[in-house]
Amino acid sequence: MSQPNTALGIDIGGSGIKGAPVDLVAGEFLRERMKVLTPRHADPAAIAEIVGKIAAHFPEVSQAPLGITFPGVVQGGVVRTSANLPKSWVGTDARTLFTEATGRPVRVLNDADAAAVAESRYGAAKGVPGVVLMTTLGTGIGSALVVDGKLVPNTEFGHLEIDGHDAETRASSGAKEREDLSYHEWATQRLHRYYRVVEDLLWPDLIVVGGGVSRKSEKFLPHVDIRTPIVPATLRNTAGIVGAALAAAEPGTV
Repeated sequence: MSQPNTALGIDIGGSGIKGAPVDLVAGEFLRERMKVLTPRHADPAAIAEIVGKIAAHFPEVSQAPLGITFPGVVQGGVVRTSANLPKSWVGTDARTLFTEATGRPVRVLNDADAAAVAESRYGAAKGVPGVVLMTTLGTGIGSALVVDGKLVPNTEFGHLEIDGHDAETRASSGAKEREDLSYHEWATQRLHRYYRVVEDLLWPDLIVVGGGVSRKSEKFLPHVDIRTPIVPATLRNTAGIVGAALAAAEPGTV
């Protein structure tokens, strides 16, 4: 039997698929997360099998709400874009797919949106008025926009064309690794340019930087010279799981 104020979150990424039960009062994991590397052939059937295994790994929340993130635009449970997973995902009814894989109702949403929901409730954007931009730096660049605490879903500012390139192909942490850039080079040559363009478009009051690399924010954020206050995510790489769980438990959140 699930405890009250708990839900299960699963975060699908280009490199890993992670899940954990979440205490919705504290915004914290109730157990150590389970992580499975994203398979090379990450088609819907392969990912659904992994999602089913992760859900089954936490029987104590088998009756709790289940939220799942996806790295792309999700409308009504249907995947509309898939930049870092196979194109076979486009048009997939992920809500039905994962419901069948787990044997329970699910909520599916964009991964950056989930992270922003978590940071707005528990983290760096809690209580911040005005416009907050969340970016998740990973295999690509996810983005989410929160205006006076209300999410504007499915923004894709990681795919802005900047200097003739899709932004995330130059400024993501994946690009940093591929090109063997130092943190200083990445910050001054790539992130600086990206955030300058984004802040000129949106005029945010705060930018929150998430993703796994945010654990090392002191190595690069001080070198990003922009006018907007920019801070690391408080929940770091747990925000996707926490936000997915919260969105499932409180459908009106997203």
